[in-house]
Parts: sequence; structure tokens; C-alpha cells
Amino acid sequence: FVCGEFVWTGFDYLGEPTPYQEDKINGQPLQCTTARSSYFGIVDLAGLPKDRYYLYRSHWAPDKTTIHILPHWNWDGWEGKIVPVYVYTNGDSAELFLNGKSLGLKTKQPDSDNAMDRYRLRWEEVVYEPGELKAVAYKDDKKIGEAVMKTAGQPAQIRLTADRREISASGDDLCYVTVELTDAQGTLCPKADNLIRFNVEGPAVIAGVDNGNPQSLEPFQADFRRLFYGKAVLILRSVQDQAGTITVTAHSEGIQSGTIQVHSRSIAR
Repeated sequence: FVCGEFVWTGFDYLGEPTPYQEDKINGQPLQCTTARSSYFGIVDLAGLPKDRYYLYRSHWAPDKTTIHILPHWNWDGWEGKIVPVYVYTNGDSAELFLNGKSLGLKTKQPDSDNAMDRYRLRWEEVVYEPGELKAVAYKDDKKIGEAVMKTAGQPAQIRLTADRREISASGDDLCYVTVELTDAQGTLCPKADNLIRFNVEGPAVIAGVDNGNPQSLEPFQADFRRLFYGKAVLILRSVQDQAGTITVTAHSEGIQSGTIQVHSRSIAR
């Protein structure tokens, strides 16, 4: 007997942009441009995890602590209206707080006829107010951790995070730099779509840029990219046989620039 699970797909990919390949859905005109990539992936075209990534992780990696709150908490003009909140966790239950007030403890229901309740925790009647959402998760009645989602202020600064700080001068080694726009306190601005321009000094070149937006028609090879939900990715490639310090600077009009350094090391031959 063999049992398994298959998901289509792990990553978004170019082509098959269902359901946005046409100008209408169910006879209704779209208020957007045609997409160029699929929407099915657990991870987007830029390699950034989507919300569902954490749902699968909580299910497939039960020994790893996962506590993920969605959606973001910047809903200007929606004060006093309902915004459902979900939590993906490897725990059995979680208690949700909004600005310090408990919104109740929810527990997974593995035998439920509703698949939504087997793997995720749902608070469907949350009345939106800006501030802080906090989820405290439990497993076997023991606290395993907590996660916080805050309302971001005005965009103020660019944050750069490299997947590693050293690459080899082989000419084909890569470094992935995540680009985020945050407020002055470092909270991600989830609605930011600012145009970011990049400058690279040292022994590396820009191998590619992306933001995960299926509707973006910007080039993958460029020194600029517009943010999508506050994020983008820059990919650096080393230059063969050229070692040294690589400095990446990201600029956007009216925003504090972000800078990061990566070292390219020589290869023994």
C-alpha cells in the first residue's frame, strides 16, 4: 500500500495564467491586464513563499514550529468592518489577540467534514481595527510559540536580506537578495509597489530581478523592479576568478536606501 500527496505546483511558472488569460471570467470583464504566469504555486515566480506555503509546511513538517497569520493588517478605510483572520500552525490550537484583547481559542478538527477546519484555524468575524494581531499556538496543551502581524505605518526604508553572505568566484554562483519596504519601525509595508533601482559594485552582476507578480511585464534582467506587496528579489551572480566585496544598494524616491554586502571568495585551482 502506498499513500502520498501531490500538489500542482510547487512554483509558479510562465504560461497557463488561469484564470486571467482572458479578458473575462464567467462573462464578467476583468479590471486588470492579462497575466503572463500561473497562479497555482505554493511559492511565487520570484521564489517568495505564499501564504499557502505555511499551510503545507504546518501539515508536512509537523515537528517544525509554524505560526503564520493572514492576511496582512493594513486595511485603510475598512475600520469597523469584518476581515476574516486565519492562522496556519503545526499546533493543535491557537488563541488570537487583537490589540491585547482575546478573540478566542480555536482548535483544529481533524474529523470535520469541512476540510477548512482540519488544517487551519479560522476567526471569520474579526472586526478590523489597526494595531497588532497576535496568535499564541499550543500543541498538546503546551505553548509552542507566537506570531505577530502589525499595521505598518508610512513606507520609510528599504531592507535587504541575502540568503547567504559569501559566494564563490566561479562565475555561476548565485546570491538571492530579498528586497522589502518597511516603515520606520521595520514593519513590512504590504501594499507598497514602489519602483526600486539597484546599484551593484564589486565582482558580481545582476542575474535577474522579479517580484512574483503574475501581471508584471517588467524584464527579468534589469537594474530595477517594482515591488509587489512590498517585496521583490534581486539575484546576484559572481564574476569568474574575481574575488572581493560586493556592495548592493537599493534606491527609491523619497525612501531611505538599503545596502548590503556579500563576499565573493577565490576558488583554489
